[in-house]
Amino acid sequence: MADDHAGAPTAAADKPKGAPQAPAPTPPDPAKAEARKRLFGMLGLGVVGAAILYSLYWFLVASHFVSTEDAYVGADLASVTPLVSGAVKAVHVADTQAVKAGDVLVEIDPADASLAVARADAEYQRALRTIRGDLATQDALGAQVNARGADINRAKAQVDAARADVAKAKLDLDRRQALAASGAVSGEELSATTTAYANARSMLAGAEASSAQAVATQKAAQGTLAAQAVMIAGSPETNPAVASARAALNTAKLDLERTTLRAPVDGVVTRRQVQVGQRVQMGTPLMTIVPTGQVYVDANFKEGQLKKVGVGQPVTMQSDLYGGGVKYHGTVVGLSGGTGSAFALIPAQNATGNWIKVVQRLPVRVVLDQKELNEHPLRVGLSMKAKIDTSKASKAFAR
Repeated sequence: MADDHAGAPTAAADKPKGAPQAPAPTPPDPAKAEARKRLFGMLGLGVVGAAILYSLYWFLVASHFVSTEDAYVGADLASVTPLVSGAVKAVHVADTQAVKAGDVLVEIDPADASLAVARADAEYQRALRTIRGDLATQDALGAQVNARGADINRAKAQVDAARADVAKAKLDLDRRQALAASGAVSGEELSATTTAYANARSMLAGAEASSAQAVATQKAAQGTLAAQAVMIAGSPETNPAVASARAALNTAKLDLERTTLRAPVDGVVTRRQVQVGQRVQMGTPLMTIVPTGQVYVDANFKEGQLKKVGVGQPVTMQSDLYGGGVKYHGTVVGLSGGTGSAFALIPAQNATGNWIKVVQRLPVRVVLDQKELNEHPLRVGLSMKAKIDTSKASKAFAR
């Protein structure tokens, strides 16, 4: 037995000398396990608390705001077009130049317009003189009517005299015819009396004709006077002919003023397309004025964001130009009548078999606070970020 134990190899004999010994397993520390469990429990409580706080924030604050980065600065551009034709004499502005309302932009050669004013003024003066001459004629026509009245009176007197002569001639003729049978009157005397009576009757007929002619002449003069009175009724300035000539003169003066094109609004010159010496026609676009002080923002919100958006709600915005350090405040003034795709030149056609729903966006017009805009001017087309506070009462809802 002793030999057997002596010859059997041992584990200690098999290991080389100097080899490291395996450490004995350390029993778990109950205190550390408990600390780890408390840590995970606190983390879980923190996550649940954060979720609760975020939910409260969402329902109390965040759910009352809608925001978008699909917003751009816009403006009602002022197009400068001539209202008269002519050669360009001078151009006083260039692209990117700031101008004030009333500044001279372009001058068109005024030579033709000046001649037109001179012609129109001559016609106006001629019309005035014609009317003044008609007024003088009116007085002459009145005098003629009075003169025709005197002619009528004179003709009536002649008629009365002629009638008296006829009566006397008739009496003489009757007396002599009565004496002719007794032979007391010669035939020659009777013949002379008969001739005198015929002449008296002829003179009466002539006097009556002259009286009728005098009456007719007076009536004609009165008609001419009445017609003239209608033509010159009122003052010379209100006469239709004078008023027409004056309107032509004012038109010519207006065309002369229009040879000088002025800035309609404050802004910046853009897209100048006119050069000195160029002949322009009425309505030809020469340049565009961008009113940088009257810009607005069109914010394109998704259709699902518009349930509570309405006119009058406050909007907070920031521009990529100035960054988040500059805040703009504005107000919703309107919602577009349709989406951008609805008014596209080629509207989308969804009646196909491979239709895929695309979320639509509706432009919302926002006006900016003028004071903030003056402090930090914007340019048309710049990107903006917009956030609408839907908790505020609105005048109209997009429903």
